[in-house]
Amino acid sequence: MKLVILATCLFGGAFYLAQGQTGETQLRAEADAASETIRIYRSGGKELILTQNAKPDTRPYLHPIVAPDGNGYITEYRPSHHPHQTGIYWGFKLLNGREFFMQWQGDHYRKVSSKVVKAEGEQVKWQTVYDLLGESGAPILTETQNWAIEETGGKYILDLEWRGEAKADLTFGKMYVGGLFVRIPWRPGDRAEAVNSAGQRNGDAEQQRANWTDVGIQIPGRSNLAHIAVFDSPGNAGFPTPWRVDSQFGFGPNTEGTEWKLPKGMDKIFRYRLIAYCGDLDVAALTREFQQFAKE
Repeated sequence: MKLVILATCLFGGAFYLAQGQTGETQLRAEADAASETIRIYRSGGKELILTQNAKPDTRPYLHPIVAPDGNGYITEYRPSHHPHQTGIYWGFKLLNGREFFMQWQGDHYRKVSSKVVKAEGEQVKWQTVYDLLGESGAPILTETQNWAIEETGGKYILDLEWRGEAKADLTFGKMYVGGLFVRIPWRPGDRAEAVNSAGQRNGDAEQQRANWTDVGIQIPGRSNLAHIAVFDSPGNAGFPTPWRVDSQFGFGPNTEGTEWKLPKGMDKIFRYRLIAYCGDLDVAALTREFQQFAKE
């Protein structure tokens, strides 16, 4: 599963990539056992751009992610309006009748492992493995999240492959949300906009099928919008998926838009790409990015 975040920023009407950001940036991934995190830096410096949290008693999540130009965070952890939403994360709403979207603690999740897979280069990679627990405390699903990030042309490209292995016969109930989810920082009165590949905006994009959805938010200290776009993969079940877009601009592809089953011993893979950028949404350019992703 690939998740790509593209980030491009405007300063006085000029794209950030025009400010000397034209090539691939060298990155570095470091695991910190004390904090149970994996941190991504620009290589050769101390510029932290992304943190993977991988604690033993909490589902894994990405937060914070720094805007590509360094001006503000583009993710949020447990806001007051949705305290169960933890940056960028994966959570099923109804798995064998059990809630994993609003429940993120150790009675639902147990860490198996986390590691850096590729520590340095134009692209770095890491992995987390967690068991999702049934009511008895026994694993019912083992999920593996394989992540990769690169920074090029002033944007981040973040790919995710999510793999779930059934430890019991599983039923994923039909719900309005479930799977990958992105929580951006939002407060009442903030300028924000959600747009999907079909041209539907904000609440009109809720539960609508689309190839991609883009959300921009004007976080404090910015004069323009910071965006995260998520691409659905043509190889994913149900493509194009319906999307959850909540009234506070949290969003994600809804893998539980229909009921589906996964027998014990079988596995399921989803891929997404996220693109994080700043400035104006260019629908034509984002569509070209999606078409390239769809060929991969």
